[in-house]
Amino acid sequence: MTRSKTDSGKEKPSAYNKALGLLVRREQSERELKAKLSRGGYASEEAEAAVDALKANEYQSDSRFAELLARSRAANGYGPRRIAAELKSHGIEDAEIAAALAELECDWLDLARRQLQRRYGRKPAAEVQERARRAAFLLRRGFDGSTVRVLTRADIGDPGEEFD
Repeated sequence: MTRSKTDSGKEKPSAYNKALGLLVRREQSERELKAKLSRGGYASEEAEAAVDALKANEYQSDSRFAELLARSRAANGYGPRRIAAELKSHGIEDAEIAAALAELECDWLDLARRQLQRRYGRKPAAEVQERARRAAFLLRRGFDGSTVRVLTRADIGDPGEEFD
């Protein structure tokens, strides 16, 4: 892990040190680190070696990144589909995504209900258009169709379903 000179004559940190500096700020996925190092002018082999060394030292972990991001997004009221899509965009494998979502042990129905109440209050939607608006809101937040159906039907007073 040597240093080289930049165009301005300053010493350029090694790919390992640059990646470590990025990880100090926040967790990063393997794909993100490699992309940032490549944009920073490091050769792909050098970036690959640096990330591999960080993984070997347990400074970088895609599963830890996935768990932290999933927890953060769920705390902000996003559903499992939105969280999974974001993790996928960061290059996280499907198995790690499933493990991160399972680790949350989140009651998605309750989370969706709280998001509806935060956005629309406790007043049930009487009109079809309002129910559709609320359903679209939940779908955009990443909740699955069955959760949305339960809540929008409960919203209009189907037997056996409660909004509160």
